Amino acid sequence: MPVKPAFAVIGGSGLYSMPDLVDTEEIDADTPFGKPSAPIVVGTLAGQPVAFLARHGIGHHISPTEVNYRANIYALKALGVERIVSISAVGSLREDYAPGEIVVPDGLFDFTKDRKRSFFEQGMVAHISTASPFCPDLSRQVLDAVRSVAGAKVHNGGSLITIEGPRFSTRAESNVFRSWGMSLIGMTTSPEAFLAREAEICYAVMAHITDYDVWHVSEKPVTVEMVIQTLQRNTHIAQDAVRNLARSLAAGRDCECSHALADALITAREAIPAETRQRLGLLVDKYLQ
Repeated sequence: MPVKPAFAVIGGSGLYSMPDLVDTEEIDADTPFGKPSAPIVVGTLAGQPVAFLARHGIGHHISPTEVNYRANIYALKALGVERIVSISAVGSLREDYAPGEIVVPDGLFDFTKDRKRSFFEQGMVAHISTASPFCPDLSRQVLDAVRSVAGAKVHNGGSLITIEGPRFSTRAESNVFRSWGMSLIGMTTSPEAFLAREAEICYAVMAHITDYDVWHVSEKPVTVEMVIQTLQRNTHIAQDAVRNLARSLAAGRDCECSHALADALITAREAIPAETRQRLGLLVDKYLQ
């Protein structure tokens, strides 16, 4: 692959391919953290090289907890990806964020329990800053790309809480999350966003609201059928927005994501095991010279 992708799209529930990609090549990647969810498809969109990865695998056979988030992000980093747009199905925890609408969130609450959250282990420690877990610059560009799609209604901002899944929330849980000030609920953004930051990749979410979770007394509780039907109706919006982003994406990065590790590594260089240093070389070599 001679040219690195301008950005990558990670597709969640209901988005398992990008038909608009042309001149495609499938890359069966491997990483020190195992295999990614599916082969990465690299092609051209609006004249730009773009990569696509199906988060839950082809045929949606990987549950939210079982997704190998580290392998997914590492494999995209190895391809030279500097920006990731996550297209995710979410539930709304707010009356004014309605099913069928799209949100570009700016806050993230990790309520998962059973996932690997960091690349850094086995003798190397990094304390990454995630006060703003989504890249503000990329999020703004994603917002503009969605706004330019006819018929799309998009909201700017809101906090997304990630639950473990794969079950949906109880009504009691949903009401607690609302009382905490959460706007959206999903199952995959954590730890994906944190790993992208550790890999110094810009990350933004195009969140498609499929339901009102289970808190809304006048609406039916969320079901898989409800999620898929809404996403199928929104597929053209996602495809058109990604195409618009490919056309308009700024060439350079003007954000802190590209040097997020610069002040995060705390382990003394001489204390890092050689095997760990080799395993994480793709991420840290520029800081250990």
